[in-house]
Amino acid sequence: MSSQTELAATASLPSSGGLLLSAATLWEREMVRFLRQPSRLIALVAAPLLFWVFIGSGLGGSFQPQDSSGGAIAGGGYLQYFFPGTVVMIVLFASIFSNMSTIEDRREGFLLSVLVAPIPRAGLVLGKILGGTTQALVPGLLFLLLAPLAGFHIQLGQAALAALVLFLIAFSLTSLGFSIAWWMDSVQGFHAVLNLVLMPAWVLSGALFPPSGASFWIRAIMRANPMTYQVEALRGVLLNNAPGVQVAGFPLARSLELTVLFALITITAALIWSGRPSVKHLT
Repeated sequence: MSSQTELAATASLPSSGGLLLSAATLWEREMVRFLRQPSRLIALVAAPLLFWVFIGSGLGGSFQPQDSSGGAIAGGGYLQYFFPGTVVMIVLFASIFSNMSTIEDRREGFLLSVLVAPIPRAGLVLGKILGGTTQALVPGLLFLLLAPLAGFHIQLGQAALAALVLFLIAFSLTSLGFSIAWWMDSVQGFHAVLNLVLMPAWVLSGALFPPSGASFWIRAIMRANPMTYQVEALRGVLLNNAPGVQVAGFPLARSLELTVLFALITITAALIWSGRPSVKHLT
């Protein structure tokens, strides 16, 4: 589908179609672009897989995950401990890549055309974010199929809850990325900002190491890091909330609550930012 055709199709959306029609149309556009790049899906899964195997195997014999009290986690090898963090890393990378289309659409004039079309502004936001969420969710779910290799024994209910947690993580990270991309002029600047913010947030989320052996100021940062509770929520679901695995010292229910809260905050921020367009960034 050419850019001209996309512009005409989106601009011709009747106002009566409202929020759902505009969001669904933009979601479909994002998915068509995603499915035309199968190598992107392979790379999103293959690279973290190698990262998980090499890092997990290299540290497996010298690093024993510990609970919040400093005691060793029974039966929890490092490959198992590192697995939820790797899944979140896949979702993080995929959400970053998906939000680059916002900057590209601005350059091509598509974004400006959608903004002047008779559709709700929230339809643009939800369509782009749900499209990016789906793109981030698919590789995350594919990698989640490898959970038995990491020592997880997942029942059907756990699998459904893990998929829901993964959706919330993808949705919040994509919403956050959209809020940043809305004001960025270049893809390079977008990458620089996200690498400065999101990569340290992932490292300090308990994905690589628990806070029990870290400095007190590192533990404070990890407790204030929303991604900590995302990783902990996914780990708690996969382990069926086994005792001694709450990295932040919160039970699974609290981690889930904070994960939902972060998703609500990021989508609200995206809706607010999109409602305050800047001529500099839309031309």
